[in-house]
Amino acid sequence: MAESKIPAVGDSAPPIAAPVTGGGEFDLSTELGKWVVVYFYPRANTPG
Repeated sequence: MAESKIPAVGDSAPPIAAPVTGGGEFDLSTELGKWVVVYFYPRANTPG
């Protein structure tokens, strides 16, 4: 298993693909050259 590295401010974003509400998938690589905000939050009703 590869060791994960925590990105630093200014690093390029790692490859990200995630399911989209309502179906489909978001792939960060399709947004190359655009400004993108990626926001993560804990799932509802879970600790964190």
